Amino acid sequence: MPDIVPEAIEAYIEAHTSERTAIFHHLERETREKMAAFTMQVGKVEGGFLKMLAQITRAKRVLEVGTFTGYSALCFAEGLPDDGQVITCDIDPEATAMAKKYWSQSPDGKKIELRLGPAIETIASLDGPFDLVFLDADKQNYINYYEAALPKVPAGGLIVADNVLWSGRVVNPTDELDIAVDNFNKHVRNDGRVECVMLSVRDGITLARKL
Repeated sequence: MPDIVPEAIEAYIEAHTSERTAIFHHLERETREKMAAFTMQVGKVEGGFLKMLAQITRAKRVLEVGTFTGYSALCFAEGLPDDGQVITCDIDPEATAMAKKYWSQSPDGKKIELRLGPAIETIASLDGPFDLVFLDADKQNYINYYEAALPKVPAGGLIVADNVLWSGRVVNPTDELDIAVDNFNKHVRNDGRVECVMLSVRDGITLARKL
């Protein structure tokens, strides 16, 4: 997997980003030890970015599509007020069991509600509004998740999508996943209902603000 940002620059960025609490260090280590797809974890820099997004938007309700081992959900929870809520969707009982273990160790874990099952069905069952939506699940369904979630986001709310650079493969997409991510990026860019910006944070993040 090619580096989008040079390794030395990534290390410098991480060194100059505020530390996460010990819970996150333990969660990151166990994820690396036990999960084959450990690179799916957002990590310190992106996690700090997500927490800050929740804080600066004054979000109270967050919808997350793709829980994995729970790092990003806990980052969002830390950024929410005491009466805030994160609803996070996944289909993997093994990864989310690890997530719940670490959420239970945090005073902010009580703000997180896990919904196991297909995310499209979960989103359809939820009442809005959600101030912030985070997409970080199967890329083939990104457009479907986006379209299902956008009506539940108020004007000024954010949809945040991860992995939009797809290790740089979106520049010259060749396989099914490359094309799916590229199609999503074009879909958001051409959507008159939002204003968007793409950032080269980790594997690429798009922020789409609903107009």
